[in-house]
Amino acid sequence: MDRLLYGSLSAMRSAMARQATVANNLANANTTGFRAEMAATRPLWVQGAGLPSRALASEEVMAADMKAGDAVHTGRDLDVALKGDALLTVQAPDGEEAYTRRGDLQLSDSGLLTNGDGTPVLGDGGPITLPPADKVMIAGDGTISIVPTGGDPATPQEVDRLKLVSPQGSQIAKGLDGLFRVRGGGALPSDPDAKLESGALEGSNVNVSEALVQMIDASRGWDMQVRMMSTARQIDTDAADLMKMPD
Repeated sequence: MDRLLYGSLSAMRSAMARQATVANNLANANTTGFRAEMAATRPLWVQGAGLPSRALASEEVMAADMKAGDAVHTGRDLDVALKGDALLTVQAPDGEEAYTRRGDLQLSDSGLLTNGDGTPVLGDGGPITLPPADKVMIAGDGTISIVPTGGDPATPQEVDRLKLVSPQGSQIAKGLDGLFRVRGGGALPSDPDAKLESGALEGSNVNVSEALVQMIDASRGWDMQVRMMSTARQIDTDAADLMKMPD
C-alpha cells in the first residue's frame, strides 16, 4: 500500500511542478522575446537493499523552446528583432555574460544602453554607453550610429556594435532570470553573420491555447492522484476491518 501512496505523492509533486512551468509561460505570453520553458518527467528509481522495484516521478524544466516568435513592426529606433538563432549579449547581475532575445532597448539617464528589464547590453568592448544624440540608428549587423546633439543628420557617427552571438555548436541553458548562459560556464564568440531588424520587436513564442490545455491536463492529473490516494485509504481501511477479531 505504501508503494501506491508514495507513487501518487510523487506524481502529485510532478503535476505541481508542471503547473508552475505552464503558469510561468502563460504569465510571459506578452513578454518581448520570451522563450517558453519545456518540462518533462523522468523516473527516479528508489535504491536500496533488494531489487529497484519502484520509481518516483520527477518533473523538471529540461529546456526552452527556441522557436521564433512573431515579429511586430514598431518603428522605434531602439527596438530590434533578432533574426534566425541570433542572441543579444547582456551583462547578468553577477557580472557574467548572458544572452537574450529581448530587443526592446532603452537608454538610461547616464547613456547606458539596456534592454527592457534594465539589463546592460554589451558590445564588442563591454557595456555600451552612448553620448547625447538627436538620433540613434542600429544597422542590420548591430552597428550603432548616432547623430550627435546639434550635428548634421547626413553624417552619422558610428560609436559601437551590439555583440550578437549564435548558439550553434554550444549548449546553452535558460536560468531563473530568463537569461541564457553557456552550460558549464564560458562565453559565446561574436557571430559576424548574425542579423537583426531595426524598428521591430519579436514577441513571446508561447502558444496560449496549448498552454491552457497543458494546465488543464496537469490539473486532471492532480485530481486523479488524489482519487488514487483516497482509494488506497479505503482499501487499507477495508483490509483492517477484515482482520478484526469477531466480538
